[in-house]
Amino acid sequence: MTGHSDDKAPAKDGDIVLLEHELWSEMGGRTELVDTTKEDVARDAKIPIPDGTTFGARAHLLGGDEFPSAIEKAIVGAKVGEEVEREFAPAEAFGERDPKLIELFSMHEISRLPEMRREDAELDVGTVLTIGGRRGRVVSLTAARVRVDFNPPLAGRKIRAKFRVLERVSDPADQAKAFIELGYGRSKEFDVTFEEKVVTIRVPERSKFDFNWMAAKPRVIDRIRTHLKPHSIRVVEEYVTPTPAKEKAAEKAKDADAAEPPVAKPSGHHHAPKGEATKTASD
Repeated sequence: MTGHSDDKAPAKDGDIVLLEHELWSEMGGRTELVDTTKEDVARDAKIPIPDGTTFGARAHLLGGDEFPSAIEKAIVGAKVGEEVEREFAPAEAFGERDPKLIELFSMHEISRLPEMRREDAELDVGTVLTIGGRRGRVVSLTAARVRVDFNPPLAGRKIRAKFRVLERVSDPADQAKAFIELGYGRSKEFDVTFEEKVVTIRVPERSKFDFNWMAAKPRVIDRIRTHLKPHSIRVVEEYVTPTPAKEKAAEKAKDADAAEPPVAKPSGHHHAPKGEATKTASD
């Protein structure tokens, strides 16, 4: 995905940009990397990097909901190419910790949760549980009681953010791809065109039956409709009928024959080399 604007004016709310960033949390004298687009920063911080992780500038909707509003506001107004570094108090970032959101449950209540009924279920400090539609993290447990913290993981932490807007994304097809990346990911695998006010999105093979794509699609469509205002949006899923086995075998044999060099066929006349007699059936 590439931008198509050399405009160096400050970025504004609603712009789609390519953004490099680092987010660090600070609490109790400890500094931890929260997120980054830079591989060298992640490796220097010695954080686990899952297989398949890709680094590099990411599509970002300014004024969206990826970061807390105070951080989003700090990015708005940054000049293209300029690196900005800011610190945010907990209240500006992910909020203060609320002691009332740390709750106690009986082991019997916890054992009845769907995730604890799986064969591979484990319960320990740090285990994430969903209770009454809320996600919380186990902070302590005994044989009879489990204490769960429903505060956001970064609540109560000061955040240090460093970011650089590399460029605006101004091409409509690239903007549509950016919304796919923001809502679902894997945007490089989608073929997206914008012609005569019609956005066409061709869904890649691996995403056709992906529940994550099915869940993300309504929001992706809504964002494209809101920002690009096309006449229509076409989401194309192509299913090619498999070729019958016999036809496949015939095509394979045909391809093999075409790949072999031609063999010279014997002519109707045979001339013996000089000095040799020509043998006949009567010899």
